[in-house]
Amino acid sequence: MLVNWWLLLIVALALVGVIGDAFIKTSATGQEYIIWRWFILGALIYALSAAGWFFAFKHVKFTSLGVFYALGTVLFFVLIGVFYFKDQLNAYEFAGIAAAAVAIVLLGRFA
Repeated sequence: MLVNWWLLLIVALALVGVIGDAFIKTSATGQEYIIWRWFILGALIYALSAAGWFFAFKHVKFTSLGVFYALGTVLFFVLIGVFYFKDQLNAYEFAGIAAAAVAIVLLGRFA
């Protein structure tokens, strides 16, 4: 049961990191060169997630953590890109995302 709790933490931290990235992207989309409030919020989210990473690193192998983090990050980037930023994906991009997910899972299987 302990492994599932840490897996949930790793996936949650991946989501938090991608949300921080989304705020930083938002900071770059205005008429101004940078919208500071979104940039600072994104940077604070990164900084706060460091405490979560500390606890994850104490209890999970580095290689295992990296695999679940990578898969979560890929999936959350795609979801936020499509649903929040209204990115359009073509068939090649879907195939690339699927291939990346398979590669990450295979890496995790042998890590």
